[in-house]
Amino acid sequence: MLYSTITSEIVDHVMIITLNRPERMNAFNEKMCEEMIRAFDEADENDDVRVIILTGAGKAFCAGVDLEKGAETFMDHTPLVEYRDVGGVLSLRIFEMKKPIIAAINGAAVGIGITMTLPMDIRIASTDAKMGFVFARRGITMEACSGWFLPRLVGMGKASEWIFTGRMISAKEAYEGRLVNKIVEPDELMPTAMEIASEIAENTSSVSVTLSRQLMWTMLGANHPVESHKIESKMLHWTGKQADAQEGIEAFLEKRKAEFTMKSSSDMPPFYPWGMDRTYESDKK
Repeated sequence: MLYSTITSEIVDHVMIITLNRPERMNAFNEKMCEEMIRAFDEADENDDVRVIILTGAGKAFCAGVDLEKGAETFMDHTPLVEYRDVGGVLSLRIFEMKKPIIAAINGAAVGIGITMTLPMDIRIASTDAKMGFVFARRGITMEACSGWFLPRLVGMGKASEWIFTGRMISAKEAYEGRLVNKIVEPDELMPTAMEIASEIAENTSSVSVTLSRQLMWTMLGANHPVESHKIESKMLHWTGKQADAQEGIEAFLEKRKAEFTMKSSSDMPPFYPWGMDRTYESDKK
């Protein structure tokens, strides 16, 4: 599929999506959002894709929203009931992904450039990377569902510090604050991301990973552990009777590599997805 703001390739069951506006430090715009969602749709529908890696071309990961319109960048005359934050639309799509996503943050990740990574599953940063939740310094507010994701990932205290000050943070501080899983030298960034992606792609059941991914994300909003128990019971009851469970156990007992055959595009249980009201105010009109 041809894109103008990103590139996409599949290598060893890993889809590598690269934000590709290096002349603008991969600044985000509506076209990039549209193309990223198309690429995610393609990944979810393609059973050859087991994992996604997102990175940036050139020196930056994503410098934030493209400010080519200057002070009018965030002016929008759409009626309030119909207005949707574009970054939020992207984050909600990522939240519902069947495939795990690794963010390989190679450089500056500012504003939407960092908040778009929050619903991703694993974040790896280059030592050259720097991040900034700079909204208060631009006179605007948080976006891309970051009010939900950020405190859950790093805690209210750290989220408040980063949001209220709007200052840039180093990869080291991001790691210490639990925003990223690990930091590596620039030339090790993509090999490290590929190593993790390959371990997932080569050794696990696609359906199992999809169900576990959605379980963990959706349970962040549960009000009691029994909600997780309810879903886990359904999942175990269903998966225990499926081909992948039989293969996984037999392979372990026979000391061989498992060959899982079930597909996340077509072999999901009847109760998936569970308990998520996806409607927005304007959708109810």
